[in-house]
Amino acid sequence: MGKAINSEPLGTLYHGGKTKTRREWRGWKDTWYDYTRWLKNWGVMIAFMAKPANLKGFFRYRWMMNYLSVPDFVDRHTEGLRGAQLRIAHLEFDFIVEHVCETIGNLFRADPLCGNDKEFNKTVVVFDENMMSQIMNGFPNLHMVCREIPIIYTPSTVTQEGVIHYIDRAQQYGIPGDVCPMPAAELGVALDDDYPIVGVCAVQCNTTCDGSLMGNGIEARAFGIPTFQLAVPIRHTQESVQEYGAEEIANCIRFIEEQTGETFDWDNYFKCIGTFNEQTKLFLEWLDMSRTEYPQVIGNNVALYRDAYYQVGGGRDPRFLANDRKITELAWKAYENKVSCVSEVRHRAILWGVQAQYYTAFPIWLQNCWGILPIIDMLSLTSTKICSTTDRDQAMLDMAHLYMNMNMRNRSNGGYQVGVEDLWRFCEEYDADMVILYEHIGCKSMSGYHGIFEEEGRKRGIHIVWATHGLMDPRAASRADMRNEVNLYMRSVLKEEPLDASLENFDDANAW
Repeated sequence: MGKAINSEPLGTLYHGGKTKTRREWRGWKDTWYDYTRWLKNWGVMIAFMAKPANLKGFFRYRWMMNYLSVPDFVDRHTEGLRGAQLRIAHLEFDFIVEHVCETIGNLFRADPLCGNDKEFNKTVVVFDENMMSQIMNGFPNLHMVCREIPIIYTPSTVTQEGVIHYIDRAQQYGIPGDVCPMPAAELGVALDDDYPIVGVCAVQCNTTCDGSLMGNGIEARAFGIPTFQLAVPIRHTQESVQEYGAEEIANCIRFIEEQTGETFDWDNYFKCIGTFNEQTKLFLEWLDMSRTEYPQVIGNNVALYRDAYYQVGGGRDPRFLANDRKITELAWKAYENKVSCVSEVRHRAILWGVQAQYYTAFPIWLQNCWGILPIIDMLSLTSTKICSTTDRDQAMLDMAHLYMNMNMRNRSNGGYQVGVEDLWRFCEEYDADMVILYEHIGCKSMSGYHGIFEEEGRKRGIHIVWATHGLMDPRAASRADMRNEVNLYMRSVLKEEPLDASLENFDDANAW
């Protein structure tokens, strides 16, 4: 064991239980840094629980128990990292922990069963889980809450069985077992009366699939507050739909104004979108580094964090920009010193498709076990458009562009070009010789492309490795199953040996 990457067999730290046998040794400096950040996350959660409304919420809502595993979640996503990579990861994941605690705190503050702050509740606008937050930049006196993120998405990420109870509840209600677990879990939460009923109004979007749309409809009935369905165009690459998209944004703004009595504040919107533009510029710098031999902000260090600041932060929270600047400074220093993220780069990979929520640490396993460098993932390759901060008409078109390019819909919707052709462009752009293709067994959205991916990959000499998963339900395709698909390809097709043999097969079935 030591401070070098791959200096100890990480698989030996697993023993089949919830936690590892011990913390990873990374050398004195990195181990001490990692330990202090572990303490900081516990401090954030203890401070959260010290508030009476949050304590009530903890004992009222079943899904809150999942958050006891947050420190383990951060450990899994920093596994094997050293130096700048370790610090970048903690800047990102630790801030996500803090931000999610604030979101849940706002939910409980407004919840009649917990904080019952009626005046605060009048300022709450509920967004669905895939909604961009940029519209709310024009309403500085209101609070946006993405209800499903702390209730469905985050629990299924921090604990692999976090929403199985709700999936089973939906099936008991009569929903078929082969339905996507996401809308099934959302329905199950509603059936169990486990949603805090908050907010003066709600905004939902036409997301990636029919299942999600139907789930939105059910939730709208359960919440009983005025709800606006934001129907931005599916064929978002076509020029002819852009004005219609802007009209939908304008309709949504009017709806919020009518329900809350607030007026859209263009000055505040332009201020916030200016912050968002600065974040986009920094993200472009990260991508520039990823095109070189020494990428720095990759895999776990971009996937979940990009979701948080692109979609939820949206320029409204300037702390994200301050965090991004620290990340960029660390990344450039490591790049200038030619620091490699892994001990040996065997393959440079693009991660395509929707990742398994219960195994978001899969990219870190790829690089630790096989030396597969996960350069960038599909959900992070969203809009990098610089939005107008002066022209209101152009700003409406820009907002429509952002909402048409939300994380879960900009590739699965939009047609063959964005779903398939763009993949090969990114492979060339990032010098990738491999694609890890996530295949969600309950999703029909991109399944028709399966054969095309295989055929086009062969033409271009790009290795296509499939990773089958169940999104939020690991019972049909476990973490070990996902790893075994990679193991089989690497050994049988490429005849390679792992960098860390202890990670090829290990027991993490019960690890949260």
